[in-house]
Order: sequence, then structure tokens, then C-alpha cells
Amino acid sequence: MDLNDSCAPRLTYDRGTLEIMSPSSEHERYNRTIAQIVEELAVEMNLDFDGLGSTTFRREDLDRGFEPDSCFYIQNVTSIRSKKRIDLAVDPPPDLIIEIDITSTSLDRFSICAEAGVVEVWRFDGNCLTIHELKSGNYEGRDTSLAFTGILAVEITALIKESERITRPEWVRKLRLWIREHLSE
Repeated sequence: MDLNDSCAPRLTYDRGTLEIMSPSSEHERYNRTIAQIVEELAVEMNLDFDGLGSTTFRREDLDRGFEPDSCFYIQNVTSIRSKKRIDLAVDPPPDLIIEIDITSTSLDRFSICAEAGVVEVWRFDGNCLTIHELKSGNYEGRDTSLAFTGILAVEITALIKESERITRPEWVRKLRLWIREHLSE
């Protein structure tokens, strides 16, 4: 296996099957860009949050585990803030996870996240960001974020695409300005 253009392997465990993936630089660039959008939104909306990156989450009782590309506690941040280890058998799952699907799909792992109780998933396939909400044990697509009221998936996609065309400092300034203007509407 060639790992020259890869970051640390990501793991998914589902009832005896272990999937190991090595993200590419393209994958990580999108992951970091979307995570920064989440962080900037939270700061500008004055929402407390904790970004736990690609933390490995396990449910021993379910014999399942997952490692999102990025994850955030927002609504449940006070429940986990002082914890050194998060146990999904007693602690809440992340409120929002990000999955980047450049070379493989995360859709087959959605059932693991659903069983763990992750309420919101942002999935980016290299072209379009989609938002998925957990309802009655399954994920349904939606236009807006649950964590960030009024923020549309199509707007996030445009912000991601803009990050590919301009310098990072210029993009961050535009992102912050867009958020402030959006919040003042």
C-alpha cells in the first residue's frame, strides 16, 4: 500500500469488520476547510463548541465504532468538556460530524453513526456538500444545518469552492465577512 500522499489511517469497526483508510492531501484539504467553516460559524454565532477532529468513537456494547473525518460537540459540549475519554455508552455522541468522500463513500458507515446517535452529518463528495439529519434511526437529507440555523448546504458548497480559487488569508476574511453579513440579515 502506498502511503506517501496520506495522513494517519482512519478506522471504522462494524461487528468484526475493520476498515482502514488513508486520506489523501485532497481529502484533508477539504476536511480542514469545512472544519474551519464550522469553527468560524460557531465563533461568529457565539456558540460554545469543542472540535475533536478524527477521534475514534467506540460502542463496545454494539460492537461498532467510527472515526469521522472531523467532529464537533456544540449542543452537548458541556457534557464532555472536562472528559479525558468519551464513552458513547454513557456520553453523548458528537453533535456534528464531517465526512469527506473523495475516493470512497461514507454512506455505508452512516448506520454506525446513526446507531451511536450522531444527529447531523455533513458529507462532501468533492463537488457538493449535503447535510443529513438523524430521524427515526435513519439519515434524511435537508437543506439547512441543525447546528447553525439558516445556513444552507448550497452556501457551504460555494464557500468550499471559493477556497480553491483564492489565497487562504483572503478566503478566511471573505468567510468571516459572509458569516457576519448572513447573521445580520
